[in-house]
Amino acid sequence: MSLVHKHDETVPRPALMLAGALVATTLVLTALVQTGVLNREAVPSAERASAGIAAVEIRHLTFSDRSDGAVVVEDADSGQTLAVLMGENDGGGFVRGVMRGMARERKMRGVGQEAPFELALWQNGSLSLLDPATGRSVELGSFGPDNRAAFMQFLKTPAKGAGA
Repeated sequence: MSLVHKHDETVPRPALMLAGALVATTLVLTALVQTGVLNREAVPSAERASAGIAAVEIRHLTFSDRSDGAVVVEDADSGQTLAVLMGENDGGGFVRGVMRGMARERKMRGVGQEAPFELALWQNGSLSLLDPATGRSVELGSFGPDNRAAFMQFLKTPAKGAGA
């Protein structure tokens, strides 16, 4: 019994060349960014600061979970309850997801839940949520208009434009 070893089933040479070119391009671009030849990705807070874009409104918020699964959103300055979010239809799922990530960051850094979060609407229409306790910021417009609206409801300023 003779076993025949075939070499006919190989990866085509052009495919290997393209894969190698992709790897090489990635390494070159990474090196150019690391050495400062190319700029890093824009950081929204830094871009706003350099462009002189100010906040239209900043609201200090606290978020807490109830035993029935609802998320309670309060104005930290007045203690007023702004919303009780029960599920997906009222934006509760997105709010819960964002706040879960923020809470995880606080836990990793050993920071308690007492400090309020800052929800900011900017002159250019962008909307951000900042955790002053950790420095983490989330640009809420990057998740689409429906998810942005889930946080816009906590502001006093009516929505203007789609924002970023």
